[in-house]
Parts: sequence; C-alpha cells; structure tokens
Amino acid sequence: MESFAGDLATMVRTPLTDAHVAAMKKVGTEYVLKAGEMLQNPGDPVTSFKYILDGEVVAVDPLTGEQYGLATLKNGQFFGELSFLSGGNSYLGSQALVETRVLSVPRDKMLQLMSETPEMSDIIITVFAARRRRMLDLETTGLMLVGAEVDRDVRRIASFASRNRIPYREAEIGSQEALALAQDCGLAPDAPAVVFDRTRVITPATPRAVARALGQDIMLTPDDLMDVIIVGGGPAGVAAGVYAGAEGLKALVVEDLAVGGQAGTSSRIENYMGFPTGISGGDLVGRGEVQAMKFGTRFATPRRAHGVWQCQEGLFHVKLSDAEVSARALVVATGVQYRRLDLDRLEEFEGSGVYYAATELEARYCRDADVAIIGGGNSAGQAAMHLARSCRHVHVLIRGDGVASSMSDYLSARLDAHPRITLHTRTKVTKLHGEGGLNKITVHNANSGADRDLVCCGLFVMVGAAPNTQWLSGLIELDQKGFVKTGDAVGQIFPYATSCPGVFAVGDVRAGSVKRVASAVGEGSVVISEVWNHVNASKQNEIAKIA
Repeated sequence: MESFAGDLATMVRTPLTDAHVAAMKKVGTEYVLKAGEMLQNPGDPVTSFKYILDGEVVAVDPLTGEQYGLATLKNGQFFGELSFLSGGNSYLGSQALVETRVLSVPRDKMLQLMSETPEMSDIIITVFAARRRRMLDLETTGLMLVGAEVDRDVRRIASFASRNRIPYREAEIGSQEALALAQDCGLAPDAPAVVFDRTRVITPATPRAVARALGQDIMLTPDDLMDVIIVGGGPAGVAAGVYAGAEGLKALVVEDLAVGGQAGTSSRIENYMGFPTGISGGDLVGRGEVQAMKFGTRFATPRRAHGVWQCQEGLFHVKLSDAEVSARALVVATGVQYRRLDLDRLEEFEGSGVYYAATELEARYCRDADVAIIGGGNSAGQAAMHLARSCRHVHVLIRGDGVASSMSDYLSARLDAHPRITLHTRTKVTKLHGEGGLNKITVHNANSGADRDLVCCGLFVMVGAAPNTQWLSGLIELDQKGFVKTGDAVGQIFPYATSCPGVFAVGDVRAGSVKRVASAVGEGSVVISEVWNHVNASKQNEIAKIA
C-alpha cells in the first residue's frame, strides 16, 4: 500500500505548467478545506478535477477509512485516476491533512481544456493511467470479492472486473479479512459476497450491478442523440471510437461484456506491429479505450444490443436491455464468439471449469493442474503457451489433422517444442465430469475410435466463429453464415458500407474480413471517414428541413 501511495505523490515527473494552471483557474473554482475534511469521498461520482494549490491531502482506503500508505499529495499535484475520464465513481477517497487550498474544475470543462491542450492532456492521462495500472498490480481498491474460490457468481465478477481493468481485491471465505467484512455488513461468515467500500453489498452479484456501483453504468435515453453508435468494443470498435472522437463526432461504444472483445482474452499478441516483445490483447485495446475517452467517446459496458430499427427521419434506434439510444450512423463491430459445445452439463460448468478466455485469472484457478483447450487457431495457441507457464500440462484438442492452416507458423512451432503441451489431432470432447466443478473430461479420437478420460480442472473452448448479428433485426443483408455483407457484395463503393445507408460494418463480423487484430484496427480507423461524411450530410439535411 505504501508503494502505491508513494506513486500518488511522485508520479508527476513533469508537473502542469503555470500556463496550464492559469487556464484551469479561468474555468474552475478555488476553495479551502479544513484539516480532516474530505476532498473526495470514495464511491462518489467524479464530477471535477482536483488540483492542489496549497496544502496537503492523503489518499483514503475505502475499506478501512484510514490513510492509504504514508505518502501525500502537495502543492502542484492533482488527485484522481482513469475514473475521471470515464465519468465513473472514485475508487479512493482523499482527505486534507492540513488546511488546503484546492482548484476544482468541472469535468466537462477540464476535458475541453485537455482536448485543446495536448501537453496538459499527456501529463494528466499518463499519471491517471499509471495510477490505475498500479492499483491493478497491487490489487488495492474498495471493491472486495469474497469467495471467488468456491462461488461461480463471484468468479464471474472477478472475470468481468479483470477483463475491464477494474481494480479489486479478493478474500477467501473464513479469512480474517472476510470475517471482519461479514461482521461489518451483516453477512453470514461463510457467505460469498461482493462489497464496495465496506458499506455496500452488491446484490445480485452481477457485472451490471458492479458497473452500477462503480458509476460506469451510464444513463442512456432516446433523447441522447449520438452522431454514431458503435456496437462492439473489440479492436475494430475501439479503433472506430478513437477516430470518431478525434474527428469531433459524438460517439458511443456499446459492449456487452468487456472492452477488448475476443482479442481481450489473448494473453500475448506477438505479431502486432510496434510491440516486438508482444502485448496482451487486454492491454492493447485498453490503451485504445483510454485514447478514445480522451477524445470524448463514451463507453457503455456491460450493455447488450437487442435490436435496431430506422425511423423516417433517418435516425437509427438501438434497443438495449433497459434503454434505447439513437444516432445518425451505426457501426457494427460485434465480432464473433466462440461456439458453445453441444455437451451435457456444459452450462453447469461454465465459470467453474469451462472457460472461454485464458487470462491471468483463469490461469490462477488452474495452477499446477492439467487443463485442456479445444481449438486449433491462434487464440488456442496463445492460450496454450500462456497456461503452460503455470499449469502442469496442457492438452490441445483439434478436430482436424493439425494446425498448419489455422495457426501462425511461429506459434505452432512453439507448441510442438513445448514439453508440457500435447497436441491431440482428430479429437473431440464427448463428456464432462465433476461435482461442484469440472475435474475430468472424456475425449474421442477419430483415428483409433477409442475413448479416454483426461483428468483436468479446466476446459478452454476456443473453437468456431459465430457472428454476433442476431440483434440486427433484418436491417442489413447477411450472408448464409450470418456475417454482414459489405462493399461490392451489396452494390456499395465504400468497402465497409452495408446494404443500408448509414450503417457500416468492420472487423470479424464483416463477411470476407481478415480475422486478425491489426486488420480489425485498420478497418475501425478507416470507416470513420465515411461515417463523418454521412453524419455531416444528415445534419445538413436537418438544417435544410428547418429552413
């Protein structure tokens, strides 16, 4: 904790300049805190940027209400982290140690200043991102998960938080920390729970409820007219969000699970230009999310699109689980999802032995045990290499004769050479076994015709590519497999235009696309030029009708 608090005081190597402070004073308000008064209450919405003009403040641990480490923030430093960009709630509190003079700038005005002053933006975002990274590394935050080792719902919250880069800490049932928390919150001592700042028990324990408690569940209404709605928060959708914001478009990215999409589950991408030692999919797309938020793009997670229609005015209305939101243009970037296997008891084991991602979190659940992976593509190969670092043995199950046609050569060579990875060709899973969690699978080999049991605590499903297009409600043309037809296939000149003017498709969901992260990022970046043309023409038509 002391190390993290020290970062709060020393992270700003290049402080904001006098010119930056003068600009903030023009739109901000100065006030004085007495010793002991709160600068920011943990869990409250982050509505302003807090800059210390004179005095001293300290970070406050939401779970204990006590000082967070030993270091403090003093003159010329500022409080906060990435929650400021997203408009969420504060993960930490802050309290004045002595009489302190503060410059408070409303969030919307500060974002405008940051947009107009790149040097200021660079300093603030670098500090905010480093603080969030440190919170993730040290697992220091007010969100506490109790019982992830035994409870599937809590484990799903851990997966949601991890994939969305939400800091959290864990406690085992029966531990001293868990017992103290149970007493404070009036919980049974052996009950799994999700708690925020020692006062709020989050029930039901769902990703949506957690997002609401953290202030990330943004309010949306049909009156919120966007320039463009981007449905899907994978590499293509986030890239579109970055460029839409940079071009001044009012943009909303809707993602039903985690920003990063399927790529976000990849532990290491080595063939993306500019990262010679590799980067995780979550980190790559997470950087893009911060970049998009810097330009004003908003993210709604977890929110699933259930339908879409177009009204006579040319606007597109997207129906979400509990709201509707409208826009002048729509970008479909929903990607693909791994196919669910037709196996008895599959749903019973999902989240407690059957997984669709192989991040650090899932690897921890399977440490020093055998696991199996279904799939022969790059995602399966990357998962195998990642899991082999901590698992006893990794079995890769492939229905075909090998991986040569579906996996990059460098990756397949590594799998062949790894002593703790075995490739099983022409093999499929036929049964799942276990009580309370997966402990064994039965596989069938087509070459020998024999069945055998594999003892394993984790089965990672990374096979198939089913497009996420059910929500499109017949608005645009799809091919026989459900992928979105674009460009020449629907008589359009622009390669990412669909059969409906104003609707565009990018990334893996597009028929004929190259299923690679770099390609998805490129498509998401390029499509915004035509989105901008459509939105501008739409606005001009609206003006002409009024005139």
